[in-house]
Amino acid sequence: MHRFPLGSEDCDRRPGLATTAVLLGVSGVLTAATILGWWSGRSPGPLLALDLAAGALSWLLTPLMWWRPVASTAVLTVLAAVSPAATPPATIGALQVARRRRAAVAVAVAAAGVAAHAVQGVWRSNGGMSYGWWLALVTIGYGALLGWGAWAQAREALIRSLHERARRAEAEQGRRVAEARMLERRRIAREMHDVLAHRLSLLATFAGAMEYRPDSSPERLSQAAGVVRDGVHQALEELREVISLLRDDEPPDGENSRPQPVLADVPRLVDESRDAGAEVLLREAVDEPGEAPPSVARTAYRVVQEGLTNARRHAAGQPVRVALRGGPGAGLEIDVRNALAAERTTPPGWSGGAGLVGLTERVHLAGGRLDHQVVDGEFRLHASIPWPA
Repeated sequence: MHRFPLGSEDCDRRPGLATTAVLLGVSGVLTAATILGWWSGRSPGPLLALDLAAGALSWLLTPLMWWRPVASTAVLTVLAAVSPAATPPATIGALQVARRRRAAVAVAVAAAGVAAHAVQGVWRSNGGMSYGWWLALVTIGYGALLGWGAWAQAREALIRSLHERARRAEAEQGRRVAEARMLERRRIAREMHDVLAHRLSLLATFAGAMEYRPDSSPERLSQAAGVVRDGVHQALEELREVISLLRDDEPPDGENSRPQPVLADVPRLVDESRDAGAEVLLREAVDEPGEAPPSVARTAYRVVQEGLTNARRHAAGQPVRVALRGGPGAGLEIDVRNALAAERTTPPGWSGGAGLVGLTERVHLAGGRLDHQVVDGEFRLHASIPWPA
């Protein structure tokens, strides 16, 4: 179906050859039938030539309805006033105007058509019907054409709106997919910071021990060097994995991504810090830790990890106290405390603060709250995470 812009007098879109042929065929058949029906049973006269000329001219004007529906229909309406042979093309033109133009223009064209047929009925009376009934039928016919055209126009407008909504929905879906990918990349970046910061802080601790204790036995130095080597290898593997995920257009799925940490991994995390020489006291009072939702478990693990990492960075050699308590329905409380070192032990150029910012965002996304402050010479990191029953 050809669609035309509503309210415009001109249309640059041309119909196909088949459509034009169908329109000419219908108009020609109706015009010929009208002439034959009018002159059947009547003797030929001068008006026959008029009807033939009007019918031929009306038939030739029919294709112009696609380009100039109002103007061509106006000419056909004038011809309909002098000859019934122009009635079929004139009514087709009125239908085209009703389909493609505003209601006011369509009503005006229909009123002109009724007036033209009223003039036609005065001097070309229809012997089989009274003038009043004939004019009433003409008026009803034009009203039906107006209704048909308005319905077709509303249908086309609805189809266009549905196409537009589908296009917008597709664009919105694409935008949501892009946002989901961006959020996934941000999540991976946060994971990258947490994992590498923890791993590199352990390496810095072992490297510092090797630097400040050169008198250690060769076995101890070899063991520390092996730990540093293994830690660097693990850090590089994790970095390579995250970079490959960030380069991929699709978010990683559960099968290909690294298993996420859970609450049961917190003791292992504490043991790593103890192996690095830190004094860590862990107190766990968590009911059913294996039943913790993944978001709660990952967030709790990252809070403890960030607390231990900050302690190694800024308070090396100071004891650290880690406490976890809670359960389903009661929420999860995490508290990490360490005394401040007398002197700053952070290696030169080691930036700080970004981890706590990302951690705060992570806890907020889990629906919890994170506080960190220095009280009485002690750094305290406290997180409260909801745990649905």
